[in-house]
Amino acid sequence: MTDPTNKLPSGRTRIDSLEMRGITKRFPGVLASDHVDFDVQSGEVHALLGENGAGKSTLMKILYGLYHPDEGEVLLNGKPVSIASPNDSINLGIGMIHQHFMLVPSLTIAENVALGLPSSRGLLTDLDQVSKRIVELADIYGLRIDPSLYVWQLSVGQQQRVEIIKALYRGAALLILDEPTAVLTPQEVDELFVIMRQMVKDGHALIFISHKLHEVVEISNRVTVLRDGRKIGTRPTSEITKQDLANWMVGREVGFAPDRGNVECGEARLELKNVSCGSDRGTPGLRGVSMEVCSGEILGIAGVSGNGQRELAETIAGLRKVIGGQVILEGKDVTGLSPAALTDRMLSYIPEERMRDGVIKEFTVAENMILREHEKMPYSRMGFLNLGEISRHADELIKKFQVKTPSRETHAKNLSGGNIQKVVLAREIYRTPRVIIAAQPTRGLDIGATEYVRERLLEQRRNGVAIMLISEDLDEILALSDRIAVLYEGRIMDIVPREQATPQKLGLLMAGVHLEENASVVK
Repeated sequence: MTDPTNKLPSGRTRIDSLEMRGITKRFPGVLASDHVDFDVQSGEVHALLGENGAGKSTLMKILYGLYHPDEGEVLLNGKPVSIASPNDSINLGIGMIHQHFMLVPSLTIAENVALGLPSSRGLLTDLDQVSKRIVELADIYGLRIDPSLYVWQLSVGQQQRVEIIKALYRGAALLILDEPTAVLTPQEVDELFVIMRQMVKDGHALIFISHKLHEVVEISNRVTVLRDGRKIGTRPTSEITKQDLANWMVGREVGFAPDRGNVECGEARLELKNVSCGSDRGTPGLRGVSMEVCSGEILGIAGVSGNGQRELAETIAGLRKVIGGQVILEGKDVTGLSPAALTDRMLSYIPEERMRDGVIKEFTVAENMILREHEKMPYSRMGFLNLGEISRHADELIKKFQVKTPSRETHAKNLSGGNIQKVVLAREIYRTPRVIIAAQPTRGLDIGATEYVRERLLEQRRNGVAIMLISEDLDEILALSDRIAVLYEGRIMDIVPREQATPQKLGLLMAGVHLEENASVVK
């Protein structure tokens, strides 16, 4: 009989320890995990860090039953276990909160939690029982959710709570949290950490994966770093700094605070005057947005995902129809112009979805480098591509922008996310633009690639380019911006000078709270 003192508040027996020993996983041409050891204990947060491709996801997919290891074993409370599928993992008390939520927007919270589980009433639904249990779990862990609400009605932070409730409802004693703070406001991050601390206090074991090192230092008890599929080491978090972690992950000294320097802002190069547009959901995307970006300035656009950032970028880039207002580029009305016409006016666009909008996956690196101007001299003559000039151009950009690729003839789909982003940067920056729209330029990139992208943007700022930086990473916005505009439900809440901006102030604005005493004049 199980010792009742070994029970979690949810009723599940706690996992005292989980250990992965000598985990090895090979893919064609790649050793993704090279005899990795990892463990997590009841009542702790163990952070797992590493650059993209370091092996974090592979290791966790093995633990969750999505991959099978070629070598090694998993021990639960000291006993070997077999995890052949996610069902096995869930039955053992292991849950995973994915970075991209696995919820059905058109269903209620209770329906999402019950989805895929047998009903206590056979063929009839038992949503009343499910809802009752959800309320009990929400009370235990301070999650504050109403089971009758539809998922589409919830904020991002609330949706994440539903994912946690789903895992707890299924009996998770160990939770893997994959980039759980990527799309949260600072206030929502604080709330999540309160929940995590309560779970740890109650005896849960948590594995925390994040690129945000200050969060790792704040919330974790131990840290394990992976590099190139190998374990570099494990240390108590109290014995290591954020700088130590960054250097450990990358294998060299990493610069955390980019040198912004002092740049004199010039004339307004991009102006939006009362711009409105629709969204893909059939609702307003932008609602009367007015702002300007000057030469030698980075204007940061902060906001929680889904508040008009995508619509803003696409409207300026000529990809979305303007239904009201004007877009002014260097004093000339360009409202409604095509992307090609805007390209001719030296506007560059680094899109949010690099694989969908930034490159053509089946094209080579060299072909992607000339997408903007393939029909112009010197890349084309009399309707024929000048292959020699294209090759020379590609080789120059590969070297200058440090693109790691087997060759210029490699297809874009075979590059890492960081190197695809370098291809996009190379193409958009090399043409000496006057204005750059950079949408989520470091999303999903590791520390080394992120550092590189940020330095290139600051370099363009020093060259006098006007840059609009749209990012959900508040640290990035604060590190790079001269002024910060906050978008909420398609409206500008405020535009704040960098020196007056704090995470707390921006977080409130991102949540739709307009602080009159902190309001600044919106240009």
